[in-house]
This record gives sequence, structure tokens and C-alpha cells, in this order.
Amino acid sequence: MVVALSFMGSAILLFSCESKKEVSEDVNLETLMTEYSENMSIAMSENGQKSYYFETPLIEGYAMAKDPHKEFRKGVKITMFDKDSLQSSSATLVANYAIFYETRKLWEAKGDVVVEQVGGRKLFTSQLFWNQVTHMIYSNVDCKIVQGDQVYYCEGFESDEQMKDWSYRKVKGVTYFEESDFQNSTAEPEAGAVAGDEQK
Repeated sequence: MVVALSFMGSAILLFSCESKKEVSEDVNLETLMTEYSENMSIAMSENGQKSYYFETPLIEGYAMAKDPHKEFRKGVKITMFDKDSLQSSSATLVANYAIFYETRKLWEAKGDVVVEQVGGRKLFTSQLFWNQVTHMIYSNVDCKIVQGDQVYYCEGFESDEQMKDWSYRKVKGVTYFEESDFQNSTAEPEAGAVAGDEQK
């Protein structure tokens, strides 16, 4: 289980944990906000083995919905650490929108999603999932991975939740660049790119 270690910021609880029976029938439970928190920084630990540090300007909770979730409409930054500490980070994830499904323990990040591994490898995509039950991070849409002087364009990606063991499901192409000429873009491979079926 994931245990919160510390909370910093301002939080307002809008709805107490009462039985759904006490809620008026004309209230839409799917859109009933039960939590509102601003400028939050949260340090979390899982089984003393992994630590995460979350930063977000806004959290909105919907605990009474059929699929309870927390929404991060103004974006989120998640820093992952190798051990139960905040000293040695392994990767960071930044997205301009995210949602966490509490029962399924599933994160979905959308928009301009960027993951940067401590070794310098970067992932750019428009949608990314983090399943805390299977301990996997994956994407089913187009991704761009920058590694050294190579750029991989692929459809689908997955890794362990520490972002150490990466695999690309369907590589569309590989390009090479000189760092001084490279710009962070999500364009398709240029003409002459070397195509491949699988890369790991």
C-alpha cells in the first residue's frame, strides 16, 4: 500500500464521509466534488522500497463517484526515487493534466507528457498510464524517445515504474542528430530515417 508521509499546501474538505443514502437524490454523485486542495506537495512511500514526490497546483477529489478519482486539471510533476528517501531520484514525469483512479490505483497523464530518466533518456507523448497494481508505466499512442544522439519514434511504450527497463512496442523510425541542431518536437521521422520493428 502507498502511505502518505507529508502534506504541504492548503486543502479544503468540501464534503464529509457520510453515507450516500443521506445525499439528496437530485445531487449528481459523479460530479460532486469532495476534496479541493491547492499548491500541494506530497511525499509518498510504498513498502519502504520506493518513494515518490508529487507537486501540483490543484487537486480535486470525487470520492462519491462510481469510479472514485482525483483530478489534476492544472498539471502534475512526479519525481521517482530508488529507495525510501528523497535523495536519489531515478526519473521525473511532468504532464499538464492527470487523473488518479483510487480503486484501480491507475494514473493517466495527458497533454504534453514528458518523462526524463536520471541517465538523460527522455520520453515525449500525449498520453501515459501508470498502473500501481502491476507496477508498470505504458503508453498506447505515438511516442518519441530521445537517447544520446538517437531519436526513436514508436507506437506504444512500456517500462517498470522506476523507469529503468524500457521497451518500445512498434518502432516507426530512428533518426540521428547533433545536439546543437536538435529541438524538442514531436514531429514524425524525417525522410531517410532507419525503420525498425522492435527496440529495447
